[in-house]
Amino acid sequence: MPTFNFDLCELPPEAQSLRAEVREFLRDALGGMSSSKRALSWGGFDREFSRQLGARGWIGMMWPKKYGGHERTALERYVVLEECLSAGAPVSAHWVADRQSGPLLLRFGTEEQRQRFLPRIARGELAFAIGMSEPDSGSDLASIRTRAEHVEGGYRVNGTKIWTSNAHISDYAIALFRTKVVPDKKHEGLSQFLVDLKSPGIRIRPIIDLAGGHHFNEVHFENAFVPDDMLVGKEGEGWRQVSTELAFERSGPERYLSSIRLIMELIREAGREPGERAAVVIGRLTAHLITLRQMSLSVAGMLQAGQNPNLEAAVVKDVGTSFEQEIPETVHALLGVEPRLGSGSQFERTLGYLVQHAPSFSLRGGTREILRGIIARGLGLR
Repeated sequence: MPTFNFDLCELPPEAQSLRAEVREFLRDALGGMSSSKRALSWGGFDREFSRQLGARGWIGMMWPKKYGGHERTALERYVVLEECLSAGAPVSAHWVADRQSGPLLLRFGTEEQRQRFLPRIARGELAFAIGMSEPDSGSDLASIRTRAEHVEGGYRVNGTKIWTSNAHISDYAIALFRTKVVPDKKHEGLSQFLVDLKSPGIRIRPIIDLAGGHHFNEVHFENAFVPDDMLVGKEGEGWRQVSTELAFERSGPERYLSSIRLIMELIREAGREPGERAAVVIGRLTAHLITLRQMSLSVAGMLQAGQNPNLEAAVVKDVGTSFEQEIPETVHALLGVEPRLGSGSQFERTLGYLVQHAPSFSLRGGTREILRGIIARGLGLR
């Protein structure tokens, strides 16, 4: 029977030395940014910060130099991600492009697409969104209905995408459309496209979350035109490509560091000599954090070795999300501090932000039910 493979992975010396360099840069770049601002973690959108990171060579780190990359290792990239997230850096302007869109183009894109997009992504100049989910499809991605019909010179697109993070402030989306209806074979006939979000026929409608924030969007396509040269990979190969793309999304340090700022504030609030109950809670959270880090680092090591750790990535995402969502409730139960938004201490405001946003963590990169189905199949249980 298949089993999980989480071998211990040690960071090489070049990754350890890079950590000090990244920390020094972040101290200068973030300055006196408040803890409540840092709690946004990888949801913070700042194009200027992304350009600064790109100038340092810390976007597209593993990509070939001829496409603007730096041919560094997966473990060096891991260190940069870990430090940025721990510091609460606003990485959202380049996050999707660096993590998913760029690697997808490297694997499936045309040479012209690579030359056109990858150097600009590596410089921190392009923001990408992910156009997958649709209304009434739930977690069944293969049931999407947005159609891309081939016409002269390209495709005419009609339909709607939903929960498209940062579509309103991104330049492009890599979107999954149905190019052919194959009866009783919904996984077939799907294709991926590079979509200029400022194209005629595209209307972006905000979805305001319970915290009053505008992060999610509905993206409506009404006879929108996508040129032939913006097809990614082969027509009809979209499902296989998307499966690869989702593996990039599920195993990184963002899967256990989204609530790290609240743990830091808890330690600060507890002081140098915390009471017994606080010490137990902090110790337990720290132990869970270290375990998840080692699991995530193990997946990075497998990626570095050219392996395909889809099963392990799903486990990291599922367990990591549960951990992140427990932190605000655990902290509130320990100290009885009320979460606040517009007023209060940095601790109260950090707690307030995460109380409102933690429920959404289990939606990103696949719901808990979908992930556990993947894990069950990987273990031969279904």
